[in-house]
Amino acid sequence: MKSPLNLQILFLKVKNQDPEAFGQFYDLYVTRIYRFIFFKINSISDAQDITSEVFLKLWQYLKEGKNIKNLNAFTYMIARNMVIDFYRKNHKFDESISDEHINIPDEQKDILKQQIMDSELHDVLKGIENLKDEYKEIIILKYLDELSNSEIASVLHKSNGAVRVLLYRAIKALKENINN
Repeated sequence: MKSPLNLQILFLKVKNQDPEAFGQFYDLYVTRIYRFIFFKINSISDAQDITSEVFLKLWQYLKEGKNIKNLNAFTYMIARNMVIDFYRKNHKFDESISDEHINIPDEQKDILKQQIMDSELHDVLKGIENLKDEYKEIIILKYLDELSNSEIASVLHKSNGAVRVLLYRAIKALKENINN
């Protein structure tokens, strides 16, 4: 992982519309953004499409010269809004999908199996699956995507205090789901 100073320099270059820096930013964030979207949509192809659209939209914002204070949080905010638009457009609100409908390439299946065996990821994912959407979202942002509370507050349009309370409640609900 890059040092905080190197990340700040990269963010500044991206904000100044440097295509090479944007490519580096894309490489650094594409997996995180994809994972964030996939956990919300449960469709590989739709998550891939939306992920591409997120970075295209981000580049368009940069080209228009719009002021972006926190590039990390702004990227997640675009992703979140695009997921909301996806559900509005497709009316897929309470649709769930089982593991057998997800087609994962064989080389990724081996990696995923190892991760599930090494940790109790499967139980955690099942616990997350049964949470309210806002709880899922905050857990993904905090623990999978490693955003700070202030970045999460920016993405969710909430205060830092509201984020702390929501995170506390989400963790409590997750523990209850896992233990049941």
